[in-house]
Amino acid sequence: MMRIGTYFLCLLFTCACTVNSNESTSAQGLNDKQDTNKNNPYGLSEEKTQWMKEATLQQLKGCRVKAHDGTWIHTPDGVGNYKALWTRDSYYMVEYAGDLIDPEDIKASIYYLLKGQREDGCMPDRVNAAGQAIYSPGAPGKPLADHALDNGPFMAMLACSYVNQYKDEALFREVEPQLRRGLDHTSVKESGLVYNHPNNPQCVYGFTDIVKKTGNLLFSSLLYYKANLEMYQLCQKYKCGNPSTYKRRSEYVRQSIYKLWNEENGMFWAADKDCKQIDIWGSAYAVDLGITSDEQTKRITEYLVTHYDEIVRKGQIRHLTGTDSSWDQLFKSCKEGTYQNGAYWATPLSWMIPVFEKHDKALAKKMLEVVIDDFQNNGINECINEDYLKVPDFVVSATNVYSLTREVKLSK
Repeated sequence: MMRIGTYFLCLLFTCACTVNSNESTSAQGLNDKQDTNKNNPYGLSEEKTQWMKEATLQQLKGCRVKAHDGTWIHTPDGVGNYKALWTRDSYYMVEYAGDLIDPEDIKASIYYLLKGQREDGCMPDRVNAAGQAIYSPGAPGKPLADHALDNGPFMAMLACSYVNQYKDEALFREVEPQLRRGLDHTSVKESGLVYNHPNNPQCVYGFTDIVKKTGNLLFSSLLYYKANLEMYQLCQKYKCGNPSTYKRRSEYVRQSIYKLWNEENGMFWAADKDCKQIDIWGSAYAVDLGITSDEQTKRITEYLVTHYDEIVRKGQIRHLTGTDSSWDQLFKSCKEGTYQNGAYWATPLSWMIPVFEKHDKALAKKMLEVVIDDFQNNGINECINEDYLKVPDFVVSATNVYSLTREVKLSK
């Protein structure tokens, strides 16, 4: 994601654990949680699973920064250079490593972000340590757009992830109306898909926030689908809100996602106007969410395995196919092969490796082992390429890979 901050490589390993002992990531006992090696579905060695758990704990501890009101916020990097709480990063940390975070910290972060909701319902892209809400990627005062289209879905998914893990019915009942307003703010066409108008484009999925995708959007629609589905399920469970609205929205996406299907290649387009290009991350995410047909699942998994050497480097994934060197449209220039314009990321592995596993279990295991090897040898980075890396100690890279070292259900 687009960050504003200074990176100190010399702090790569020296600062990640600098947390006061009485202000640790959680109360006594996080390191005593269930051994991650038990029942690991990929057959990883105990050394690798334990190293990944300890490395993730280190990143989560190192990224904690105290906000102006005393709230502990988890910033994107594990040495605390960023002084803000990002909505989507928070979701990934909680969804994929919520067992390693103090639930009181998660709860406080949810309230901290919700305080930044705009009067029109727009959720924040991030809220900085001073309490200032910022709605679009880009530097404060120099936003790339008015807002990011994934703010509302990620906020809802963050709250739902916390509630599902920690059974906090009271919080859900309290914040459901705000979460609903955040989803209401999302730009959606009659089909139910999230839409980005070419004449007034907003930022899209945050890990492609410099990419100017327009028209019907794949990844943003999938996030909107998942957010509404989870809101529906919790409203049903706790007998609150208007579950039929959430169910209807998620069903519209399910019924309309075919509009972005690329029959020739057996993958989904990222968008259907600007950046009508094959979306590697999004196609796999659609499979992981269970929104694809059996035939689509088969073709996507075959495509990913067939094109493995083009899209994977050191176990990490680029956004585009090997034949697509860069995105067609960007909000700001970005050298080919770097950052969101061709570099390789660990963020999507939490849903991509299980999709690879559907077609080739040995390859999925190899991929996971290779990325952990790279973390051990070269650090946990936001993205990499040959002679290139960006943002050392990137927390989401750690949390999303950590999730695969625990007992997980591989086939949905």
